[in-house]
Parts: sequence; C-alpha cells; structure tokens
Amino acid sequence: MRLSDLEIYDKVTVQCHDNPDADTIASGYGLYCYFQSRGKEVRLVYSGRNRIQKSNLRLMVEKLELPIEYIGVEGDEAVRVDGLLVTVDCQYGSGNVTGLYADNVAIIDHHQLEKQAIPLSVINPNLGSCATLVWKLLREEGYETERDERLGTALYYGLYTDTNQFSEVYNPLDMDMREAVPVDKSLITLFRNSNLSLRELEIAGIAMIRYSYNDDYEFAVIKAQPCDPNILGLISDFLLQVDAIKTCAVFNEVNDGYKFSVRSCVREVNASELAAFLAEGIGSGGGHYEKAGGFISLRLYEEKYPTLHSEGYFNNRMTQYFDSFEIIYAGSGKTEPDAMKKYVRRRIPLAYVKTDEIFPEGTPVTIRTLEGDVDLTVDGGLYVMLGHKGEVYTCRREDFERAYVPLRDSAKEEEYLYRAEYAPVIKNRMSGRDITLTDYAHGCIAAGEISIYARPLEKGVKVFTLRDKNRYMTGRPGDYLAVRCDNPDDIFVVERDIFDVSYCEAE
Repeated sequence: MRLSDLEIYDKVTVQCHDNPDADTIASGYGLYCYFQSRGKEVRLVYSGRNRIQKSNLRLMVEKLELPIEYIGVEGDEAVRVDGLLVTVDCQYGSGNVTGLYADNVAIIDHHQLEKQAIPLSVINPNLGSCATLVWKLLREEGYETERDERLGTALYYGLYTDTNQFSEVYNPLDMDMREAVPVDKSLITLFRNSNLSLRELEIAGIAMIRYSYNDDYEFAVIKAQPCDPNILGLISDFLLQVDAIKTCAVFNEVNDGYKFSVRSCVREVNASELAAFLAEGIGSGGGHYEKAGGFISLRLYEEKYPTLHSEGYFNNRMTQYFDSFEIIYAGSGKTEPDAMKKYVRRRIPLAYVKTDEIFPEGTPVTIRTLEGDVDLTVDGGLYVMLGHKGEVYTCRREDFERAYVPLRDSAKEEEYLYRAEYAPVIKNRMSGRDITLTDYAHGCIAAGEISIYARPLEKGVKVFTLRDKNRYMTGRPGDYLAVRCDNPDDIFVVERDIFDVSYCEAE
C-alpha cells in the first residue's frame, strides 16, 4: 500500500493509540501533514481513558503546535468517523486502541501483526519506530520532509523515544531518517529533560532492589512497573556498573506486550544479537553491540507460552542463550582439521568497489549496511566486497589482487546480483552526501584455488577471527565452521546457504 492509494477518500481521521507516546503522535502528524497537503479534510485524534499527561508529550504538542484532538468515549457505543480511519503505530481492533467505527480502515504500524490483516495496511516490525515508516511512505510520494522542521523534529523525537535514545536503532532506514530530517535540537533537549517524573524515579529505585541474578553467566533480569521505555534503559545502564553483572535485561509490561532493554559490557555478548534472541518468534529486537532492546507481542507470547510468567521467560531465555554457543578464539588451536572435510571455493562472480572511485582519498566515510555502520577513511588501497546475500566487508588492494581477478566481460558481471533488502550506502561524513555502493560495483572472480577444511555446526559458535578480535562471527547449527588449509589460525564461519553456493567438496 502507498499513501496515494488512500487519496480516494475526502475525509480522513488519523488515530493514535490510547495513552499516546511520542512515536504515535509524530507518526500521526506526518500523515496529517500529507493528507492536508492533498486537500483532504483530516483530523488527528486519540482516545482511551486518559488524556495526554506526561510533561514531555504536552510540551511536544504545545511547542510543535500539533493539532491532536482527544475523543472521549462514554459507554460501549463506538464513535463513528466518516470517510477513512487510519490507525497509526497500532492496529485496528487491538487492545491498545479504542475502537472507532468506520466503513473504511487502514493500518500503518511497526509492531508484529496482531489481528487479521486488513487489505489497506503497511506493517514493518523491523523498524525501530513508526515515525520511520511514515517518513519512508512520505518520501515514496515525493513529500519533502526536509522543508518542514516541525514535522522533522516530531519524527526525530518519535524515533528517539521509541529506540531508547537511539541505543536500539539497528535498521539502516531508521538511521537514514534520523540524519535526513531537519531538527530543532533545542526542542529535543527540552523534551528530553522533561521526560521523567518523580513517580518514575521511584519505579527505577524499586526495580533495582528486586533483581534476579545468574551466578554462572553473570547476568541480571529485572521486571519494572509500567513506566516510560527510557526508564528501562536507565536501569540497565546502572546495572552494568555493578562489578558482578556483565549482561542484563530489564523489561516491563505495556498494553499489548513487553518492552525490554538489554545491555552488555563484554565482547562475548552482542546486545543486539541477545535482544533478537529474546524476541525470536514473538516480537522484534536489535540495536548496538553494547545497547539494544525490543518488543514482545502479548498475543504471540500467550499463544507460545500460555503458562509461563514473564520473569520466568526472561530468565529461562537468557540462560538458553548462554547455553546455545561455544566461543572460539583464532590462534587458540581449538580447531581440529582432522575432523573436517576438505572443500574448494567455487569460482563464482562477486562484486567489489574501489572507494577512491567514489570519493577523494582522505575522505571520512560511513558504510551503512544491514549489519550496521562502519566508519572508514578513503584511500587508494581500500576496497569494499559485496556478497550475494548482503554481506559487506572491506579488503586491502594487495589482498584483493592476491585472491581475486577483475572481470572484463560485462555479461559475466551481470551474473552478480545483489539481493539484500537494503542496498549498502556509503556516506561522506563531511558533506553528508549518500551514494549507493552497487552503482560503483565491478565484477570479480576468485583467483586460483582456495581450499578450506570445514564441518557443519551442531551447536552455535562465536568465532573471534584474526581480522577482528573485538567482535565475533556468529555460527548457528547447520552453518559451517571453516579454517584455511594454508593457515590453521584463520578460522571463520560460513552461513549454510552461502556455503552451498560458494564451496564444493574436494576430490
């Protein structure tokens, strides 16, 4: 669905969820601006038992002059709205949004699907905020958010609050939106410093004396009372200052599920990976190496774990995470080539980019991928390799020339197809200019024969390679643990589907 598909309706009501937060208000305002620009009769509303009370939200509405209205509901009879009803940051019929009656309904949301899909809907649970989804939809219609600072500030603050002050941002679209919209930073500072109430300060204090602790794996789990999501991050950050706690998860119950925050201060635990593990199959999670978070759908949780209380779930799931892998450090002699089979790399086309063909030497750049941002400085010897499934990694020219041969046949280059959902972007950090890497990609093929020993994994592993001793490669059951034949210390992981395409058993 595109926003232009909804222009057949002359009257549009945009509904935020009950007890609105900054993300639903910002997202709703984005839609309000769009429909107003198209000459529609549009309203921005919310309902439920309570009006907006939090200081930061009242300031947001006041300072940005947001035209949001409260619709009170008396009794069981639903209020009727004419034309089209669009629920934003929530799903029509769910428990966190009061039902308004409308003949035509659309949904725009970034949570897991809660109800039977409605034809007019866009739901993307991989995004950190609904504000990002609305920004994406506005861009697709050519709406210039870059010219509207009020809207830009609202969208920015929506993402800021829904991702625990950006600590849980992991989708590149969230990062793109954060950098693209115009923002009144003085207002963001005002909103940020009006966020916590004395009651929420008390909630944080009570939560921290009711922790559970796992001595074997040195992690803590805390359930907090209902509060602003940023309180969860505040508690998590405080916990990591305790010498015995290396990893923690803090969560609370919201209307439609559980919001949680994850922290790690050891290289052996990627907080983003742990957050995704906690929400696997019942929500979404991610963020950064040290800070992350996520959301678990109450409906999906109750379907999968009908008799397990939430504190038991988080403690059990944390333990399962630590039980699910072993750690391998390159150079430790832990690999056993005798127990592995020998494989040869297939000579299939790949793609590479010479960074100095895009920006001048010495330019500070950021490469944005699905795995996160990588900061580099352009020089003539720096290449970027692009894998078939979206993997992006850097390579020095001398290493490239030793391992690969450029393709001169344009037809052969066409054999390389980049199939990832987000094409990697290189950003000039000085000018802010963005360029898609695939626009500068050349084809290449492996030079000579590359042989490895490998075996399929029966248990998860984390491998600290020779190339990066601070961050690990994750291998899951079915993936392959590999070591180069010519260097037994060069240990790495190859995903199962990539392995099947890239290697064949040696004769």
